[in-house]
Amino acid sequence: MRNKYFYQIFGSHLIIVLTAFLILSLLFTTFVRNFVYENKVDELTSYGDQLMKVALSDSPLSKRSQLYSFRNMLEAQKVQLYLFDETGQILPSNNKNPFPNFYLSEEEWERLKNGERVSVLRDFGRFDEGVTFVALPIIEEQEMLGGMILMSPISGITKMIDQINRYLLIVIIISLVTALIISYVLSRIFEQRVQKLRDATSMIASGDYNVHVEDNKRDEIGQLAQDFNDMAGQLKRSQEDIERLEKRRRQFIADVSHELRTPLTTIRGLIEGIKNNLIPPEQKEKSMKLIEQETIRLIRLVNENLDYEKIRSNQVVLQREEIYVVDVFEIIKDQLSLLAEEKQNEIHLEAPEDLTVFADYDRIIQIILNITKNSIQFTSKGTITLRGRKGYKETIIEIEDTGIGMDKEEIESIWLRFYKADISRKSTSYGEFGLGLSIVKQLVLLHNGTIEVESKKQKGTKFIISIPDEKKVVSN
Repeated sequence: MRNKYFYQIFGSHLIIVLTAFLILSLLFTTFVRNFVYENKVDELTSYGDQLMKVALSDSPLSKRSQLYSFRNMLEAQKVQLYLFDETGQILPSNNKNPFPNFYLSEEEWERLKNGERVSVLRDFGRFDEGVTFVALPIIEEQEMLGGMILMSPISGITKMIDQINRYLLIVIIISLVTALIISYVLSRIFEQRVQKLRDATSMIASGDYNVHVEDNKRDEIGQLAQDFNDMAGQLKRSQEDIERLEKRRRQFIADVSHELRTPLTTIRGLIEGIKNNLIPPEQKEKSMKLIEQETIRLIRLVNENLDYEKIRSNQVVLQREEIYVVDVFEIIKDQLSLLAEEKQNEIHLEAPEDLTVFADYDRIIQIILNITKNSIQFTSKGTITLRGRKGYKETIIEIEDTGIGMDKEEIESIWLRFYKADISRKSTSYGEFGLGLSIVKQLVLLHNGTIEVESKKQKGTKFIISIPDEKKVVSN
């Protein structure tokens, strides 16, 4: 990983550096060359202007050879001066290196005749060496008498440009070394950050979700680390949910097995007793009645489980309508009055006559009936109050008892299937399987409602159900 990324980042730096310096060198060299040549032309032109004043002070050009007296001064500046006549021939002088082969093109000659100056930045064909030169015409009375050439070799300029290019090459080398170092450092940092993610990924793959990648940098890898931490947290929560569900599944199987085994054992024992004449004739009717009760109990267990699964899988379709709460309370009281009397409890109803709830008729009765049964079961010589009132946009139904109550841990567990708040109690004919409150919660959620529990030990329990006033069928 490090080598691959190192090569990638160094290659990109290398391309950037070489491209940048190639363009910079080309532009800089071109700019400097033109700038120097143009300055040299300006310098030669300035000398020519000074000499032109001398050339125009005497008459015939042949007598102006004294202009050559300035040759020594100009040569000190690496500038050579030559005069030519109206035919373009170089005038003789004591110059050791005359230019007998010098010539002007027709275009340049026409420009001189028109009184224009001719300047050439670089010339490599008409002289023995590359030069920069300026040709100035000497004109009197609109007649060209000849002119002068000021020439400077460009070898010095070429050497200067070569020196600049050498410096640029050194800069490129230094930049490449710097790019190499930076690429190595960045690749190492990148490798360390990626390695943390790889190590964490290996831990996740091995099933260890207690992983957290530290990365405080606000870049893409930092964002990736944050996303990885979020993923690890989600996986950890999912694992905990799976473990909790697996624990509940095992408990569910154990509870179902226990609940089925008890009535089945009773039924089997009674049948064998009747079959083998081990039960006296006067006890057979009682035994048959017990078999019937246990069979009904088994059927109720199966039905409650099927009902719970149908509700959870959204196979129950609600038929919601406006229902008077008082009518529901009256039905509940009539159905449970005998059970309440057995426990010496009283059922009180508190609700306005015109209070309605928008719910499925059968299901709202099932909800209140199961909770009221539960309240009667855990209350002795007390009161169970069914209370209804109107909220902001919902109907609130409360079932409150004065029974044994629950602590906080029990409240959090009562919605689990087969949970029994008092595991030491004997099974009764009502709520013996611990499925009632699980079904209640699913039915309330199916109505898009909420259910809350308030309870204190030895003080009693209150269930608060809130059903929204929606005018359409709603299902989860």
